[in-house]
Amino acid sequence: MRTVCLSLLLVTACWALPFRQSGFLDFMMEDEEGSGVPEGPKCPFRCQCHLRVIQCSDLGLKTVPADIPDDTTLLDLQNNKITEIKENDFKNLKGLHALILVNNKITVIHAKALTPLTKLQRLYLSKNMLKEMPANMPKSLQELRIHENEITKIKKASFQGMAHVIVMELGSNPFKSAGIEAGAFADLKRVSYIRIADTNITEIPKGLPSSLSELHLDANKITKVTADSLKGLKNLAKLGLSYNEIGSVENGTLSNVPHLRELHLDNNALTSVPPGLPDHKYIQVVYLHANKIAAVGTEDFCPPGFNTKKAMYSGISLFSNPVPYWEVQPVTFRCVFDRSAIQLGNYRKK
Repeated sequence: MRTVCLSLLLVTACWALPFRQSGFLDFMMEDEEGSGVPEGPKCPFRCQCHLRVIQCSDLGLKTVPADIPDDTTLLDLQNNKITEIKENDFKNLKGLHALILVNNKITVIHAKALTPLTKLQRLYLSKNMLKEMPANMPKSLQELRIHENEITKIKKASFQGMAHVIVMELGSNPFKSAGIEAGAFADLKRVSYIRIADTNITEIPKGLPSSLSELHLDANKITKVTADSLKGLKNLAKLGLSYNEIGSVENGTLSNVPHLRELHLDNNALTSVPPGLPDHKYIQVVYLHANKIAAVGTEDFCPPGFNTKKAMYSGISLFSNPVPYWEVQPVTFRCVFDRSAIQLGNYRKK
């Protein structure tokens, strides 16, 4: 009887399949096959997905992936080789809040491509090859960054209805003053920050929104600042005009920006300190270095005597001007918070 049982066991062992070690993923697969649990949301090939954030950056993509989950709130496609945004690339992404397309090769955005994105708040299109502003940008936008492209014009319709924009970065585009249409910024009722630096504009754009608190126009070809150019900017706190060709600031200009606190006019062609500083109540920082200022008077910065209504300066820079610093009277800076806040230095002729 023992002999018969042993023979049966040996026969059974011969018929059995070879032993295979099961891994964790195998158990998971067996679980899914037998459990009937539906599959989770798909993730585009090679992308990384976490919750509703889809990261597809630095993958060498030439087109927008087709299988982006419908509930995506942030889509990162920066540092790829995408050349075109097609009509249906974002058609199902109605809940998208942020779209990052920085550093691609985009030349064309279809006129209807952005229409479905009714909840989009942040659109980053910097470092591409766009020649015009995208059409039909979502009215929900709060932040638009489109610097370092090849855009030459801002039309009146470009920002139409975009009343929620707070931040706008337009620098490093080949704009000319004639290419910015009158009223182009009229609908930006809430914008507080605009930067149009490193372009070919020769004057401060007209019709800027009164809501602005920061305006950066550095590294352009602006030749003068007129009173009208800053009219209505009653909330402006910081004005950047460094690295232009400004030779004069018109009298009465600073009275149009009564809440200005910082004025950057360094690296220009000024021959005198801008008028109106002694009467300005809130200005605290004035950068005037690297100009052609040859003299500084005792009432160029401060009102006569000590006026408690005037804010104390926390920074005045005058170095790299042909003014003999040893001739500047100490009383000139009587309304400066601290001596270390004044920057004077030798002038080196170029």
